[in-house]
Amino acid sequence: MSLPPDFTLLQVVPELETGGAEQSTIDVAHAVVRAGGTALVATRGGRMTARLEADGGRLAQMPVHTKNPLTMLGNAARLVALIRQENVSIVHARSRAPAFSALWAAHVTRTPFVATYHGVYKSQSGLKRWYNGVMTRGDLVIANSDYTRDHVLAEHQVAPEKLVTIPRGVDLERFDPARVGPDRIAALRQAWALPDDGRTLILLAGRLTRIKGHLSIVEAARRLAAQGRNDFRIVFAGDDQGRTGYAAEVLTAIGAASLQDTVRVVGHCDDMPAAYLLADLAILPTTVPESFGRAAVEPQVMGRTVIASAHGGVTETILDGKTGWLAPVDNPEAWAAAIGRAIDVGPVGRREMGERGRSRARQLYSAEAMCAATLATYVRVLEARA
Repeated sequence: MSLPPDFTLLQVVPELETGGAEQSTIDVAHAVVRAGGTALVATRGGRMTARLEADGGRLAQMPVHTKNPLTMLGNAARLVALIRQENVSIVHARSRAPAFSALWAAHVTRTPFVATYHGVYKSQSGLKRWYNGVMTRGDLVIANSDYTRDHVLAEHQVAPEKLVTIPRGVDLERFDPARVGPDRIAALRQAWALPDDGRTLILLAGRLTRIKGHLSIVEAARRLAAQGRNDFRIVFAGDDQGRTGYAAEVLTAIGAASLQDTVRVVGHCDDMPAAYLLADLAILPTTVPESFGRAAVEPQVMGRTVIASAHGGVTETILDGKTGWLAPVDNPEAWAAAIGRAIDVGPVGRREMGERGRSRARQLYSAEAMCAATLATYVRVLEARA
């Protein structure tokens, strides 16, 4: 994708720790740099900062994660100064709280403003709907799935032509089974203290938060164990991000069900491609709809079968019974049945389904396609302003 000369992108995201919005920020920054532009990210910072800078992006560290009105006002002033100093071409906000500062700064400097609606935000009052609507007040809104797009149209007075769907993308070079050697898989197995005992290994990848459905899976595992099944092991891989109370609740549930040898909590994982290859099956049992659900697409790209809750964006990325399975939301009995069925299909059946999922996911959900569509959107906005 060709960008205008001296193009400079400023993305604004609360932090760069982990998550779909953060990964998209990194991917788009890299694409802008590859296309000859300058990529700035205003953020609190985080563990993904090193990746941003290694890809040629630049960090503008500021407390844009805050919802404190005075600090948000200060952020707006800082962003105005940054936009003017760096001659920013487009401001792209990826979260609501920093979007207020970013939108104000864009208006003051007359800079085009784009926002990505990354989640299906709840609005139980007019005030909350107004707060969520900050993401729709710029030149263009990007929805990360058709599910999100339909939500934005229903919730906000947005002209359809001002809204574009760009699904999140997976880095096909990083998530390539051929690039993951057996040493990486063995290192992860050792780090997680997982014996190679023939049990079906099931991976739930995602931050340790209630909406990811860990407790439903602990209960599903208890039901399977009560049926006499000991042919599986479940790994929860993800950071609690300070949610120590919930993490303790999950560990207590595991202990109460005597599942310490069956369900493991292993913390953050830096090598997710190896994690998916180590696993036989991936699960995404979210209790609220995912707007896209990258954790349902990444394992498919790696050739792994996925079971996910039947709501939200994953109903677009998984073809039930063909590239994976969809299970009822927050229903441990149904999830126990779904997991049991996936185990019983066996390695050959899961491999065949995984290959169908891999072919489809690579075609539809590549980071390259996402970045090309995003850069084309920037050009469209700039041409409309010209």
